[in-house]
Amino acid sequence: MTLGHAEKKIINKIHDRDLLLNKNALEVLKRRYFIRDEAGRVVEHSKDLFRRVADTIAQAELLYDKDADENELAENFYRVMLSLEFLPNSPTLMNAGTELGQLSACFVLPVGDSMKEIFQALEYMSLIQQSGGGTGFSFSRLRPKGDIVKTTMGAASGPVSFMRIFDTATEVVKQGGKRRGANMGILAVDHPNIVEFITAKSGNASLSNFNLSVAITDDFMQKIEKNEEYDLVNPRTKQTVYKLRARQVFDLIAHSAWETGDPGIVFIDEINRHNPTPLLGKIESTNPCGEQPLLPFESCNLGSINVSRFVRNGNIEWNRLKEVVHLAVRFLDNVIDINKYPIPEIERITNANRKIGLGIMGFADMLIKLGIPYDSEEAIGLAQKLMEFICENARYTSEEIAQQKGSFPNFKDSLWKKRGIKHIRNATITTIAPTGTISIIAGCSSGIEPLFAIVYIRNVLDGTRLLEVHPIFDQVARARGFYNESLMVKIAQVGSIQCFSEIPEDVRRVFVTAHDISPEWHVRMQAAFQKYCDNAVSKTVNLPNNATPEDIKKIFKLAYMLRCKGITVYRYGSKEQQVLQFGPNLIEKRYVSAGAEYSGGCPTSDCPV
Repeated sequence: MTLGHAEKKIINKIHDRDLLLNKNALEVLKRRYFIRDEAGRVVEHSKDLFRRVADTIAQAELLYDKDADENELAENFYRVMLSLEFLPNSPTLMNAGTELGQLSACFVLPVGDSMKEIFQALEYMSLIQQSGGGTGFSFSRLRPKGDIVKTTMGAASGPVSFMRIFDTATEVVKQGGKRRGANMGILAVDHPNIVEFITAKSGNASLSNFNLSVAITDDFMQKIEKNEEYDLVNPRTKQTVYKLRARQVFDLIAHSAWETGDPGIVFIDEINRHNPTPLLGKIESTNPCGEQPLLPFESCNLGSINVSRFVRNGNIEWNRLKEVVHLAVRFLDNVIDINKYPIPEIERITNANRKIGLGIMGFADMLIKLGIPYDSEEAIGLAQKLMEFICENARYTSEEIAQQKGSFPNFKDSLWKKRGIKHIRNATITTIAPTGTISIIAGCSSGIEPLFAIVYIRNVLDGTRLLEVHPIFDQVARARGFYNESLMVKIAQVGSIQCFSEIPEDVRRVFVTAHDISPEWHVRMQAAFQKYCDNAVSKTVNLPNNATPEDIKKIFKLAYMLRCKGITVYRYGSKEQQVLQFGPNLIEKRYVSAGAEYSGGCPTSDCPV
């Protein structure tokens, strides 16, 4: 795609002003992303960051064609990032073009049933997290607590005790001070220590650097409905240790999720039905947020298209979206070649399967711009149409790149080959990630989540609290004439606008928040995106504080019925520390909002650089 005169003119305007970055975005970039010198001084700005990343990733073309015009591709990469139409995952933004050079966000490491294997995984985890990656583990291979250890004739301490060691190490590493350390811990539902695992976070006492998920099978779900017992199997001996009633374990999972937000559920059979390389083994774990199932030692780099940027005059710019999908897939595939991997095993299998994960963010903002309520059949229909469009174009691009550079090396034994596909570059292509930090940079709603609140407080790594006000609501309120500072403060106290009669009904219907939406709509939206997603979908079902464990069980069952690959619920206030907050006790305090103190009223977030 060659840049025309008009496009170059637009780029020059963006160069001059960085108009699209708001104050919160610049604050996050300054604190975590910009390169610093040895004295800790920032030595780049947003344009420099995007140029550094674009130039670095485009260099991959020269590995396949020494005459390739990498400069034009770099300019295209630069443009889609600077315009906030597409952003890669945080490690790419932080590390591309630096000595560290580790660009992937998602890793899964095996944990074998020996002290050597356990502590080898711990070492690998530390190296990955130090470079900005998140790690997932299945602890299902570890022998249960009390089982014999032949070398010492002692008793094993079980998976949960070793998870605490991983948790403590994560706390120490803290990903170089730039990002919170993040882990996923998964245990098979038939492991003898499953009850201890399910209740491991009771009282918010431990494992604060872990998300927990139970790997649930189709057989287990069927036994819930029949109220039958199922076998708990020692992974060392493969013998049944004892039996539990499936419904009671399911009730315990729901109660623990109600109490602490953990564990979630991964439907492991559904995940493996879509495993693109089954001859390499079964998938047992995911990355920390659950959207990226991976084989042991696999990594994946992610990127997200800000779909809110593609709405103009009430319509979606499908042609422009197609162009950005093509660029984004090529970008993510190039990352694999440029990446500096933390250990050789990861480099080998990542290059053999070349998994990437292109997803979206800004979906709630897109719906608002189109005047579509999140909890509506029209929104579900748009979700399917949008993701099908992205999926089809992403696969087309992967096939096109494969014809130029070759299919991923394990293609011949993959499901793609069995489906009759002749060439494809990447074993997986699409993923819906949570986009927590990059959505702040892009100034849009996160992933496919509804708005958390119209006004809320975001807690970031160093203790800073950022006050967030939805910019489109601010614009609508001013245009419709109901804006005033007193009203904004009242909204901040509850997060939602549904109880304010002075706000027009049509505005209230479109600006719904996560807590205004019934759980069924959350699950249906996740399922709509999952239908056209190679990997999985990060989505949280937000529940009010007065929700019950019975509500959670209904959510889990609906997710299974709709063929989601996993499900996470969060009852507001069930964690002592949470990233997003609203309420009167927060408004009474003073906060740092993009570097400035806030003591009342409603700051805007549309200030140009």
